[in-house]
This record gives sequence, C-alpha cells and structure tokens, in this order.
Amino acid sequence: MSAAHEPVTRRVAIMQPYFLPYLGYFQLIDAVDTFVVYDDVNYIKGGWINRNRILGQQGGSEWMTLQTAGASPNKLINEVAVGSNRPKLLQTIRQRYAKAPQFDVVYPIINQILTDEEGNLARFLFAQLELVSSYLGIVPDWQLSSALRKDNALKAQAKVIAICKSLGATEYINAIGGKNLYVEDAFAEQGIRLSFIESRLSAYPQLGADFIPHLSIVDVLMFNEREACRSLLHEYSIVR
Repeated sequence: MSAAHEPVTRRVAIMQPYFLPYLGYFQLIDAVDTFVVYDDVNYIKGGWINRNRILGQQGGSEWMTLQTAGASPNKLINEVAVGSNRPKLLQTIRQRYAKAPQFDVVYPIINQILTDEEGNLARFLFAQLELVSSYLGIVPDWQLSSALRKDNALKAQAKVIAICKSLGATEYINAIGGKNLYVEDAFAEQGIRLSFIESRLSAYPQLGADFIPHLSIVDVLMFNEREACRSLLHEYSIVR
C-alpha cells in the first residue's frame, strides 16, 4: 500500500488541567496529535488541579498550592477563579531553586506563568501548559473541551468517546492510572483504539543526596538543560 493510501492516525488525549504538573503529564501531551484540556468537568478538591510538589526547604518535598476562589466539587473547573497567592508561590520557587543549575534560564518562564493576571482557573492553567510545552518543544493541536460540540449531558467514558469522535480520533491515549476506567470494546465499536502511556521517570541530580521523584515539572526544568529535559520527556511507552 502506498503512503498516500495509508490510514491517518490521529492520537488524542483528554486531561483535566493541572498546576505545573509532573513530567508524566507532559509525556502524555508529547504522545498525541491533539491534546484536549478537560475544563468542563467538576473541580476536584485535594487533587492536582491547583497544587503540586517541589523540593522542600529542609529536604524532602513540600506542597505548593495555588489559591482558588469559589472552588467547589459542584462547579466545573472553568467556573472557578484563581486566588491571590501567585506572588508568594513565585517567591517560594525562587527560594527553593535559586541554586539550581538552570535557574537563570527557567525562572523567567515560571515568572511569566505566575505573573499572569488571568482570573479564570481553567484559562490560567491552559496558558501555563502551553508555555511549558513550548519550551520543551511540544506543539500539539490544543483544544478546550468546553469549546467542542458534544452532548454535555454525557458522563465519564461516554463523554470521552464523544470528544474523540468529534475530533476524528483513531486512538485515545490515557494515563496508565486510568486503565480501570475504560472498556476497550466501547472504544473499538467507534473505530477508536484505546491505549495507555507508561512513563519511565529517570533520576537526575538535585540539590540533596537522595533523589525525590514525581515532583512538579519545575524541578525537572531547574535541574536539566533543555535537551536533557527532552530526553527525559521521551522516556515512555504506549501500551494496550
């Protein structure tokens, strides 16, 4: 079969926007053609939407939490506002990573993110995902789920399949942790392959003796040159 007649594969991922997420989140963005920021689902308290972990002052890790206004599990993510502690978070990141080798390169990016005055949580998080992805050389077709035409009464798997169909997806890739959430046959009936991303997150030198894994992408960027970040970014497999 000639290349002109080969079926076009369109890989799609759909994820809630997270605050400066860990490397695995960006591996998922890298693995697809279209990345859908899932902004019209309910806000989850105590999750990753408005918080992540960075190096701690006394070793170990600590939480950095983006304040929100009007957050509730009864509201959609795009109905929540950003709070007022962005300057404090910026100061904390500066203090924790001032001695990191890539601080002078990466801090301006973090500064741009945390001085953004966007008040809507979903739009703020979308912008920071785009900015970090651009630095890493990832340029997918970005989509906001709230802007897509679909039946918004659908829930869970049915809604995901509807979004995939609206985008002409031939493959849906999800984080490996969601493997129990989906039924392969339901996707196959719609001509969509269901796959999962399996990350391999290698250690890299930090400030302390013991490596602390699964921290925010801020940590990866601060301790690795851009090309090294890209090498770490590509450490994943797509599995069924």
